[in-house]
Amino acid sequence: MRRLLLACGLMLLAIAGARAVQPDEVLPNPALEQRARAISGGLRCLVCQNQSIDDSDAPLARDLRILVRERLVAGDSDSAVIDFVVARYGDFVLLRPPFNAQTLLLWVAPFLILLLALLFAWTRVRNRPASMAGPQPLSPEERERLATLIEPDEKP
Repeated sequence: MRRLLLACGLMLLAIAGARAVQPDEVLPNPALEQRARAISGGLRCLVCQNQSIDDSDAPLARDLRILVRERLVAGDSDSAVIDFVVARYGDFVLLRPPFNAQTLLLWVAPFLILLLALLFAWTRVRNRPASMAGPQPLSPEERERLATLIEPDEKP
C-alpha cells in the first residue's frame, strides 16, 4: 500500500511540474528559451482562460508559444513580443492586465464588492430589531409568571 501511495505521489509531482511545451518547440539557444518561457508564462491561454500558454495543451496555446519563439528568434525584445501579441488579442491575453481606463473596473471591482458587503453587513447590524439586540429585562408581568412557575406547588 505504501508503494502505491508513493507511486501516486510521484506521478502527481511529475504531472504538476510538467509543462505543455513540446520538445519540437524548444529553442536551441538556452537564453532565448528562457526568455520565451518567461513571456509565455505571462500570457493567458484564450481557450482555457485560467492557464498560461506555457501550461496549456490547447492548439491555440501551442500556436502562441510558437509565435513567441519566432518573434524572439527574429530579434524582437520581450516587450515587443508582448506588444505584438496584445495588439492581436487585446489586454485579455495578459495574465496581469495593465491598469488603465479599459481595465479600471477589473482592478476596482473586488474592492467595490468588499466595500458593498461591509456596508450591507453594517446596515443590517445597525437596523436590526431591538428583540435581536440581546437579552431584555423581564417585565413585571413576566417576573410574576416566572415566579409562579418556579415556586413549588403548595398542598392544601
